[in-house]
Amino acid sequence: MRLGIKSPNEFIQILNSKNEEIQKSFLKKIQEITKPISIKVMLGDATVTEQKTFDPELVKQYYENIMKKLTGWTLQEVSISNNEDLRRIFTKFEIQEDNYLISGHLSLQYHVLLFYKPDQRVVESQKELAKIIDVTKNKEQEMSDNNDQLVLDKLKEKGYKDFDHQKLFEIFFENDKLREQIVKEIEENSETDFQELQKRKSDLVAELDNLLVETYQTSSVLIDDAKLVTGEEGCLCTLDIEFVKDGIKEGLFDPRKISDSTKAKIEKRIVEILENL
Repeated sequence: MRLGIKSPNEFIQILNSKNEEIQKSFLKKIQEITKPISIKVMLGDATVTEQKTFDPELVKQYYENIMKKLTGWTLQEVSISNNEDLRRIFTKFEIQEDNYLISGHLSLQYHVLLFYKPDQRVVESQKELAKIIDVTKNKEQEMSDNNDQLVLDKLKEKGYKDFDHQKLFEIFFENDKLREQIVKEIEENSETDFQELQKRKSDLVAELDNLLVETYQTSSVLIDDAKLVTGEEGCLCTLDIEFVKDGIKEGLFDPRKISDSTKAKIEKRIVEILENL
């Protein structure tokens, strides 16, 4: 049974009221933690601008502080899901009182936006990378245009002289070892060191990756499980109570059958959550 769902039962109404207080308190804290601050970032065109962000580490610390205060509960380590530009930081906790399992789920879903650090090295690396790409493209096109003649010349150098062009190309494509050797020789004789350019290109890409900075954005609103699954920004705070019999959990049960002593234990645990947010 998800707390917050309307019920004619007086005990469930009391729990729903506590649950509403918990959600309001949780939302208020999340709003404080995720209050955006401005930082300077650089766009791909080297424009320096300001971007709003918050620190997810503060949310993680908030969850961990709550977990430390919940005594006797089974606690799930705070986790962060990483799905490209959408992330979720969450934790779960549960405890059983007699035949009733109380479980909670706290989560914040947010988007990640990538920018460059406002560093001149970004501009320099981009320019060098663009130059390498242009040189490589032009030289590859040049080699492609002259490729047939280069292959024919290499074959003739290796003694394949008394064959027409068609036969020479058949020899070239049917002999893997010969083809690999000729291609290697053509690349080695080229004025452009493609391997060196490729290595430098990889180094520059890695350097630019290291100059990236993540910024985070979310909406300080409560969302439900459905919106969480569909990727909406916001925070989730849910409490469930299930009846446990022979190890089987049942979400639907008659609250009128809960004994007064068990009700007191359940309410005490709900209040414990509220007091430690």
